[in-house]
Formats: sequence, C-alpha cells, structure tokens
Amino acid sequence: MPPLDGNLIIHGDNLHALKALLPYYAGKIDCIFIDPPYNTGNENWAYNDNVDSPMMREWLSSNPVNIEDMLRHDKWLCMMYPRLKLLHELLSDRGSLWMTLDDNEVHHARMALDEIFTSPKPHVGSVIWQKKYATKSDTEFFSESHDNILVYAKNRELMLFDGLQRTAKQDANYKNLDGDPRGLWASDNLLRTEERDYAIFEIISPTGIPHLPPKGSSWRFGPDKITELLADNRLWFGEDGNNKPRLKRFLEDVQKRVPPQTIWSFSEVGHSDSVKKSLADIFGSTDAPFATPKPVELIERILSIATDEDSIVLDSFAGSGTTGHALLNLNRRDSGSRKFILVECEGYADQLTAGRMRRIIGGYTFRGSKREELLRERVTFSSLKKAGEILNRIAGIQNLEGHRFDKVEKKIEDGNLTVVGLKNIEERVEGLGGAFTYCTLGQPLNLDALLSGKNLPDFVSLGSWLFHTATGETLPPERIDSANSYLGESREFYVWLLYRPDLAFLKSADAALTLDFARKAVAAKTGKRHLVFAAQRYVTSKVLLPLGVEHAPLPDALFRLTSA
Repeated sequence: MPPLDGNLIIHGDNLHALKALLPYYAGKIDCIFIDPPYNTGNENWAYNDNVDSPMMREWLSSNPVNIEDMLRHDKWLCMMYPRLKLLHELLSDRGSLWMTLDDNEVHHARMALDEIFTSPKPHVGSVIWQKKYATKSDTEFFSESHDNILVYAKNRELMLFDGLQRTAKQDANYKNLDGDPRGLWASDNLLRTEERDYAIFEIISPTGIPHLPPKGSSWRFGPDKITELLADNRLWFGEDGNNKPRLKRFLEDVQKRVPPQTIWSFSEVGHSDSVKKSLADIFGSTDAPFATPKPVELIERILSIATDEDSIVLDSFAGSGTTGHALLNLNRRDSGSRKFILVECEGYADQLTAGRMRRIIGGYTFRGSKREELLRERVTFSSLKKAGEILNRIAGIQNLEGHRFDKVEKKIEDGNLTVVGLKNIEERVEGLGGAFTYCTLGQPLNLDALLSGKNLPDFVSLGSWLFHTATGETLPPERIDSANSYLGESREFYVWLLYRPDLAFLKSADAALTLDFARKAVAAKTGKRHLVFAAQRYVTSKVLLPLGVEHAPLPDALFRLTSA
C-alpha cells in the first residue's frame, strides 16, 4: 500500500479512485476543485460507468459522447452524479466544492448539487471568470467570454472562507487629510437611502453650518451615535469644514482581507491564452501540451479563500495539474503545509500531470521566446480607412523597438491587430520544493477473484476499506493489528477481519467466523458490539447476536491504490 500522508497523484478512473480514497480521507478534504468535461459536444469524452457487459463497455468507449448524441446531457449527469456524491462524502464539515463549467451544463449541475448537498443553503455563490479578452467575430450570437464557478459548502456555518488580501490600490484610498494621530483614513457615506424619523436631524459643522439629510434619506445613525462620532473626531466636513458630513473609516480598523466579488477578470486571475503559453514554457515547448488548462492564478485565488495552511485539497479531474502547482505556490507564499490529491484517468497522467509537478517542484530550464506586446488595436471598418496611418505606426514601432527582439510578429486575430516582440531566451526557473507519491489504481477485486487467489490485497488495504464501508469512519492504517485480525474501534463497533492475502488461508477453516473466535473477541474487547468480516461462518446469527457479535461477508468489489 502506498504512503497516504503526503501529496498524491493517482492515475485511474476517478470514480474508482474516489472510492479507494474514502477509507483514508472521508470527511478530511477541506477544498475540492474540479474542472470536469463541459459537455460542449466537441470534447468526445467516453461514458462507460457501471457497465458490466464487455460488449457494451467496448461499444461505449469507442463511441464517445459528441454533438450528435441525443443523450449527451443525460450521460453527463449520469457520469457526474456518483462522483459528486463521493466528493461530498470526502469533504470535511468545513469543506467546500468549487466546479468550473460553461453554460452547457451549469443548470443541470446546480440541480444535482442542490440534491446532494443537503445542509441548509449549501450554494454559497457562483463566480464569473472572464476567461477571454478578445471578441470572436465568427460567433453566431454572443461571443462567449466567461466560465462559471459554482461554490457549494458541506456546512455553511463551519465553512472555511477567507477574504482576499487587501491590495495596494485599495489601501491607496486611505489618506490623512487632517493629521489625525490615529493614522490613515477614508471618508464614507453617512446617509441611508430611506427616511427614518429618528435619524432626521441637524448636524452642525465645526464652522457652525447646519446640515440635514436630503429629502428621501436619513443619517445612518441616531443623535446619540452622531454626538459620539463628533466627539471622537470621526466625522469629516471637508478641508474647509463646510461640506456635508461623511464618516471617517480608519485603515487600522478595516479588515485586512476583503470579501471576494463574484466577477473575476482575466487581469486578476489570468485567461485561457496566457495559461497555454505558461504551460508550454514549463515543458520547453512552443505549443501547450494540454488544450484547456486553467490559470494558476485562478486556482491559487480559490485556495487562498477556501483553505488554511494545513488543508488537504482534492482535484479529481486534474488534467495538466494546475491545482497542484497553485497549491505549492500558495505554500511558498504563506509557509503553509497544504497537501494535494490529483486524480487523472487519461494516459498522460504520468507524462503531463505528474511531469508538470516534477518540473515545478525541482525547477526547470525554460528555452523559448519571451513575448512582449507592443501594440493592440481593434480593427474596424472605420480603422481600415486609416490603414496607411496604422502601417506607419507599426513601422515606427519596429524601428524603435526592433533592436530589442529577435523577431517582431504582426497578426490580426478575432478582429484585433497585435504587434508582439519575440526574444529567444534560456533561463532557469527555481523549483518550489516538495514531493508527491505517484499511484495507479489497482485492479478491481471481486469475490470470484478472491476465491481464486487473483489480485489479493494486503490486510491493511482491505481492512481500511471494509472499516470505512461498515462504519462510515476513517481508520489510520497504523492502528490496525493484523496479527490479531483486529481492525479498530468505531463509534458503535469493534471491527475484526479474518483474512490473509493467501489462497490457502482463504480456503481453510481459519478464514471462517467460528464460535471460538467470537468468544475470544468478546473477552478481549468489552463495551460495544463486535463486527467480524469473514468469507464464511460456521455459527448461526441466532448464536452470535446474543453475544453481541455480527458477521459481515467480504464484498463483491473494491478498488485500491498501488504505488507505481
């Protein structure tokens, strides 16, 4: 069994991987970010969940879901629903799920999440991420420029949710116009846009001018509070003392982090084009090795809001591994010890997902072109009339700036003229440090295989999974006592497992629950009922139940992780 106490990258079907993670991480994940198939009809993702027939499985995997599939929305929901159920079970009580989607399935996703997340008001919000900066001129109706990010909480009252760090631009609004010894302050509106009788009265300025709130409004506070604010020099009447009063808010009193807004622009968290270039740089390539990567800045913002320094973060549609990259960035920034779990089912999991993390952790040499945008201008019919002027501007830029670059690239794309300087560079990018374990999803274990001795799991792997299945709780593997067939203690049971990864043992009488074993278990542990997993039993429930012992058969199927 692989070590499960650090960063993990798992290659395998994410449904089965999530089941394999349950015994170790149920109720322990603080933040889940997923970027599932958007189901645009152009992705050609394959649906083959829970199909037992080899013929049907082969047919489904060779006929991917596309725009012609009349059932593609049904298949998308059938694919997502069990995964969302498992993700909900993995979340801690303070955890949240963040899912990116476009308009193809966001309405279906909300209905599914509203059903799965049963706590009061689980939908915390929906964020708009501006993923594109240019208009697509060949679009039929609207030029799509955003994605949605759905945010759901396991428990809204306990949810980890921090604001964004205040920016220098926000702090620049605070000044000290009157030399107040309490430091920087900004003036705020003292009015409310409704009339309240108790808050309509004169406020006298230091120069003796009376001020009443305008008709249809009133002061935000009553007379006693206003008197207190005046005495404490917390009202501002302008530099000459004659203006309408405003409230002084001191920088030292405001929160150091501010609530995030629901619109995130590409200038704040990156856009689709820039991230492809960054990913290509990491791999020393001219082209991005992944079609739809998300910006590191986008996920880093999510993690800064939804985690603390010790959180575990899960991404079960890991793709190019941006979530792991963002987490290590954030750990470097705030000296955190967050851990990531990335799950990717495609064949590029080792080369791309894990390959990116190896480069990010250890550092990499970047060889390529550094781009600097020198001109961007919208091309319209009117601007074509000034084509000569535009060409002269471009020529001027080449004359003035061309010496700094190996090439000056000019192109028109999506109605935008851009002039970009390209310079060939080679530089070493410092690694962020850290480590991870790369796992592959083990073969499924079924009862027939168990009895034939094929793919037998070790005692701890099987025991951890059975313990969670029976109790809904997690059990640290180090607490398992395999020598005495003891798994551990739950809230209701002492749990036992009669098992060895040995076919001869499984065929022997020692693998069966006997009256003698039941009596020994009851003598060894008192105060709770006993649950014994065994392939078979030699004693009836009529005899076992009065002793406080219950028998549970070994399961038909389970999934486990193995070190690659």
